[in-house]
Amino acid sequence: MIEIEQHQQQPEMEEETMQLLRSKAAELLLREEWNDAIQAYSHCISICQRQLSRSHEDSDLLIRLRKSLCIALSSRAEAHSRLRDFRKALQDCDEALKIEDAHFRTLLCKGKALLSLNRYGNALDCFKLAFLDPQGSENSESINGYLEKCKKLEILSRTGAFDCSDWIVNGFRGKPPELAEYVGGVEIKRSEMGGRGLFATKNIEIGTLLIITKAIATERGIIPTSSGEDLGESAQLVMWKNFIERVLESARKYPRTHDLICRLSSGEREDELEVPDMSLFRPEVEEKSSFSLSDEEPDKGRILSILDVNSLVEDTISAKVLGKNRDYYGVGLWLLASFINHSCCPNARRLHVGDFLIIHASRDIKADEEVTFAYFDVLSPLGKRREMARNWGFDCGCKRCKFEEGVCGKQEMREIGIGIERGLEMGGVLCRLEESTRRLMVKGRAKGFLRASFWGVYNEVFESEKAMRRWGRKIPAIEVVVESVLEAVGSDERVLKVLMEGLKRNGSGVGGNIGMERAMKIGRGIYGKVMKKHAMRTLLELLPSGT
Repeated sequence: MIEIEQHQQQPEMEEETMQLLRSKAAELLLREEWNDAIQAYSHCISICQRQLSRSHEDSDLLIRLRKSLCIALSSRAEAHSRLRDFRKALQDCDEALKIEDAHFRTLLCKGKALLSLNRYGNALDCFKLAFLDPQGSENSESINGYLEKCKKLEILSRTGAFDCSDWIVNGFRGKPPELAEYVGGVEIKRSEMGGRGLFATKNIEIGTLLIITKAIATERGIIPTSSGEDLGESAQLVMWKNFIERVLESARKYPRTHDLICRLSSGEREDELEVPDMSLFRPEVEEKSSFSLSDEEPDKGRILSILDVNSLVEDTISAKVLGKNRDYYGVGLWLLASFINHSCCPNARRLHVGDFLIIHASRDIKADEEVTFAYFDVLSPLGKRREMARNWGFDCGCKRCKFEEGVCGKQEMREIGIGIERGLEMGGVLCRLEESTRRLMVKGRAKGFLRASFWGVYNEVFESEKAMRRWGRKIPAIEVVVESVLEAVGSDERVLKVLMEGLKRNGSGVGGNIGMERAMKIGRGIYGKVMKKHAMRTLLELLPSGT
């Protein structure tokens, strides 16, 4: 790096030094040495600003200085962008555009930075202005590509009309589809469960998109199951450490991100937390002057507490990671999704595509109903769910748990549990369970709760041709059980798999209209309305083979 004596230099010497620095900085930029390039351009900018602060009679010199300053700011913005420090890149772009409001390189750099921040409409405006420049016609193919991308993503962010069909049909090979951040008919309100939650603002049909949000930070890796428990845990600890550093880095770079992270729960004094306005989470919101722009280090202890409560593991039961192998492990922080609470009778599921989290309705949701998903496997008995909830650090008080606390304590229900533990024939256990629900006057959705709790019994019987031949006339039809479980706890691949196997066993296959419509409905609850019917059929046909 060139050393500069900045004191007591004459204007002529400073201009010569600046020319040398510009050449060096441009070379560093070409070599992709971004930090050194930023330092060099910062020296150039300081010299330009110092010379401009002096009074000059030479108008030609003023023009040259202003042009040099504009170019240096634009080039430094490019280096900041390459380091993914888009806030500083945008600050330099705005300063450069004050000097030359239609500077082509600056408009292009600003548009790319805004696009990376998911501010599609603002990015589109920049690319439109760049296209009008004479250099725009020389780079028309590139500019048109950005224009089309921004238009597409801006429409998607307003409508939620996403389609991942081709990618899914091709077995998730190739580049994932382009996604945009989207907020549907939901809002944040006080939750009866305590703290805050996400609520539907209108009636929502199964499969409907609720939100699509991009991660603040993620950390991913392959942890082979054959590596052993100790090695697997060590690898996860390393990933967790890296993840924390990524979140802290994002908080340092973006005051808005830091502010939004600090609005999340740290697990304490939940009822005292402010209910934030939904508009804060929309990508078009700019960095406001109310956000601190100081270089003060984020409170690591507080952020660690927030991550402990709000980070999501991508391979949990309520999630589907599309396009990844079985040894894949990932953790991330998605702001708006952090307001979604657990329930053992959830109504939403999530898909992971790249850094985006897609949350959709896994069953029909009524207006003002809280949006929830499962933190753990809800196709489990009450005792097992209580144990898993304790591992998460809470006691579940959802409607299903409260109902089952009363019913499952009865003598005949306890005897059914003992029979399962002793390995009694599952067909007989299932018959007794159904008889008990009738005797106890369990009806409607409550019956679905119990069937979900004893899903292991239903699954074993429905998958056994021998058991179905023996008990088939004494137990409810597969379709009846599937429909009640769907209404109780939302869509689940294991339930859909049993239904598809039943359809094929009965000769209905994918061509049976009524059965297939029911399967398509559950499929929409699992994967959402991000694919067309032919893609959904492809997935459904794969399910019975265990894929």
